[in-house]
Amino acid sequence: MSSILFATITAGTPLIIVALGQLIAEKSGVLNLGAEGMMAMGAVTAFAVTLHSGSPWLGVLAGMGAGALMSLLFGFVVLTLMGNQVATGLALSIFGIGLSAFIGKPYESDILPTVEAIRIPVLADIPIIGPAFFHQQALVYFSWALFFILVWFLYRSRSGLVLRAIGESPSSAHSIGFSVIKIRYGATLFGGAMAGIGGAFLSVFYTPLWVEGMVSGRGWIAIALVVFATWRPFRVLVGAYLFGGVMVAQLFLQGSGIQIEVPSQFLSALPYIATIVVLVIISRDRNTVRLNAPASLGKPYRPEE
Repeated sequence: MSSILFATITAGTPLIIVALGQLIAEKSGVLNLGAEGMMAMGAVTAFAVTLHSGSPWLGVLAGMGAGALMSLLFGFVVLTLMGNQVATGLALSIFGIGLSAFIGKPYESDILPTVEAIRIPVLADIPIIGPAFFHQQALVYFSWALFFILVWFLYRSRSGLVLRAIGESPSSAHSIGFSVIKIRYGATLFGGAMAGIGGAFLSVFYTPLWVEGMVSGRGWIAIALVVFATWRPFRVLVGAYLFGGVMVAQLFLQGSGIQIEVPSQFLSALPYIATIVVLVIISRDRNTVRLNAPASLGKPYRPEE
């Protein structure tokens, strides 16, 4: 039981980090569908830097930088050039996946040393939950800290109020003196940086190796998680562990030796089937989506001169 819980928390960690980053971007009114590509670039960059420097933390910083640069490219197209956000995000995702495959080709035979988990004394000795929650990688603890910081930022700080106001009515925020484009750039860069860290977690801590396609749709699941959570941080946390549990369950079933008359390909598809089912269920309740979604999400805005 403890090992399954441990695996669920680990599998859900990159989803939490990436989804919370996208939550901030979407709260400002920016819809970036390029999370898959940003994660892929973060993963390959972090792996390469860690391999050459020997420092996983330099790798994480490099992955964060790669994700931020990708989001900066996205921001320039949609915020400065007023490009379509959906089309640009899809293009960014395809570009990031392809570029990461090209850059990572020389590294496919390399393996990184395992990064030691951080054990919290006393708490780690609690039966079942202790090893699962308190003997984890540093980025697992980072994801929890990120959650609490963002909850405080969004609902207890003036800056969070401004961000949400821009997502609801950018013209009103601009009329009282806030720079909508600059704040949206900041939120977009933050989302990209978190996607880069999520990718770095996969290639440096979770595997730790680089193979083409290792992100495996997690970027898309993270984007879907924001909708699943109806733009609320706590639901992002719960949803990430729910989908992490589905991923672990299908791996456990395939490796357990239990005889089940279900193709392995179907089991591998379970996390993505669950994502589609959840989105379909949520989309049927239009009032809930309309009530919680930022009013200007995905809509271009040009400040009045």
